[in-house]
Amino acid sequence: MRMCGKMWLRAAGGVLAAAAGVCISCTKVGPEYKRPELDVPATYRATTMPDTGHLATNWWVLFQDPDLNALEESAIAANPDLRAAMERVAQARAAARVVQSQFYPTVTLDPAVTWSLAPNSGGGTRNGNSVVGNTAVRVPFDLGYEVDIWGRVARSVEAAGATVRASADQYGVVMQTLEADVAQNYVTLRSLEKQDEILKRNVDLFREQLNLTQRKKEAGIAGGLDVAQVQAQLDQALTQQLDFRRQRADVQHALAILTGKPPEEFEIGPPTAEMAMPDVPLGLPADLLRNRPDVAAAEQNLIAANANVGVAVANFYPAVRLSGAAGFENASIQKALDWQNVLLSFGPSVSVPIFQGGALEGSLAQSKARYRELTATYEGTLLAALRDVEVSLTDVRSRTESLAAQQRAVASSREYLRLAQLEYSQGIISLLQLIDADKTRLSAEQQEESLRANRLISTVLLIKAVGGGWEPSGNGP
Repeated sequence: MRMCGKMWLRAAGGVLAAAAGVCISCTKVGPEYKRPELDVPATYRATTMPDTGHLATNWWVLFQDPDLNALEESAIAANPDLRAAMERVAQARAAARVVQSQFYPTVTLDPAVTWSLAPNSGGGTRNGNSVVGNTAVRVPFDLGYEVDIWGRVARSVEAAGATVRASADQYGVVMQTLEADVAQNYVTLRSLEKQDEILKRNVDLFREQLNLTQRKKEAGIAGGLDVAQVQAQLDQALTQQLDFRRQRADVQHALAILTGKPPEEFEIGPPTAEMAMPDVPLGLPADLLRNRPDVAAAEQNLIAANANVGVAVANFYPAVRLSGAAGFENASIQKALDWQNVLLSFGPSVSVPIFQGGALEGSLAQSKARYRELTATYEGTLLAALRDVEVSLTDVRSRTESLAAQQRAVASSREYLRLAQLEYSQGIISLLQLIDADKTRLSAEQQEESLRANRLISTVLLIKAVGGGWEPSGNGP
């Protein structure tokens, strides 16, 4: 009995050893992946700034705002879109494990007990019965293994691995978008708060002007038209203030959703620091190949498509399988596992594709067309990334210049208002001219704050464009 058991184990081991030996000599048919040659410029056109290093994953700390830091961390920890993207990565990894399982043999256990009745073929009866009952007990272990001579399985695993990396890079796209959205909304919220403060100061001034004008009317110095003009300016400022507060509430609700919280349970308090205007480490245009997750994902999809071409080519070649069976068979359940009842068989089989009605040719043509499609997609994604950086650089530069010019305009408008107030108090100019000076100064201050917010948002978009905040999963060869 022990001798039979040893023979069975040796035979099963021999099957696996033979399979492993054959697999070592396997080759992978189909094209090897080579990154498309693209004409990437050496520097960005919209800047003369040298490369100043690499952006850290927590790039938002460059703005030196603790409130923004806390919001970014909350969003990364609880955003539902980011969690969904993470689960898509988990699905891709699980699917890759399914494909990798083809490298290993399959072993199944299929025990069965059958009972049957048959006519008594011995003539006459047995124990008075004309039929005989038979019992069969089988405990078989079935083994199957595909010898990957042409690399079909290896190419499938290669494609699955690239798909996993593409999924991880798509997670990076969601991550980058989330981080940039949080920063943009936060900048907008703080800008609306500052514009609201500007309007609040002006509302107080307009109320003082209204009281002064009403007293002048009572004294016969001013008319009803003057009162109406100041009242109209006050009402207009109050309306604009209410609109700013509505917009702030909407932005706060958006931040609540981004951080995975119900809007009614989310509140942002007064700022604890003034946001800084950081310089962005640009890197070089070629860095986009590894820093931009959308570019990295496009290349991983291209790698997967290239591997699938290899799978389609391998399908033209014969498939070699090793199969075996070992187990026990007996008519008695009690003696079913005795070594004397052992069964053993194994051997190779070959499946040669002769005629499949053009299915193999069609599959190969489809795989090649898919590869060409994703090559164009990869090139387009990289070109779009270069465009994003150039546009963001232009925006940062132009808005920096506009902000500096607007700051000078604010200083001039304040001086204009000061002189207008002085001349109005001396009766040199009319109330209408004073109101015009007020409007000029208010508009200049609001425009300055809007430009400052746009300058900060342009910086955020530039960071996103150059691929800040992401460590890629890998870009292939």
